[in-house]
Amino acid sequence: MENIFFNSWETLFRIIIASVAVYVCIVLFHKVSGKRSSSQLNNFDWVVTVMIGSIGASTIVLSNVPIIEGMASIVTLLLLQFLVTQYSTVSPEFASFILSEPRVVFYQGQFLPEAMRKERLTRQEIECAMRSEGIHDFDEVAAVIFESDAKLTVVAKRDEQQRYDEEGNIRPSDTLNPLT
Repeated sequence: MENIFFNSWETLFRIIIASVAVYVCIVLFHKVSGKRSSSQLNNFDWVVTVMIGSIGASTIVLSNVPIIEGMASIVTLLLLQFLVTQYSTVSPEFASFILSEPRVVFYQGQFLPEAMRKERLTRQEIECAMRSEGIHDFDEVAAVIFESDAKLTVVAKRDEQQRYDEEGNIRPSDTLNPLT
């Protein structure tokens, strides 16, 4: 209880130096490893991010974890993440094992109870996603998709005239949506 507010100047300086070193290294490592390491998180990316945060905190606060060992752990995790995501781009079976598939949870004015149950989603969560998109009427929604990054995507119904430009061509954004 005697060291609750202050232990020693040596401990304080070690924490400050470790904090700066860990911060700089994590920022640099994430820059080198690419956008995937800090993008919208699926379950796999989330686990790696939590582990990196835990290792970073341990390296900063615990005197028995040297900075080099903490950084080696973080580099190892980012390398594993890179290898797993790289392999998932060439192996659909591996990708489906690692990543969850998107699931439609609302379609054509109907909540899909079985899909909602499998994803452990409530009607209120789906309605909240609709409201956050400025939609207040179920008839305005073509579908709601629970994405692999745990985000709810609301696909609005569109007026047929809005799907085409002035020359009658399909707008590029509409060609990306397989549900309309």
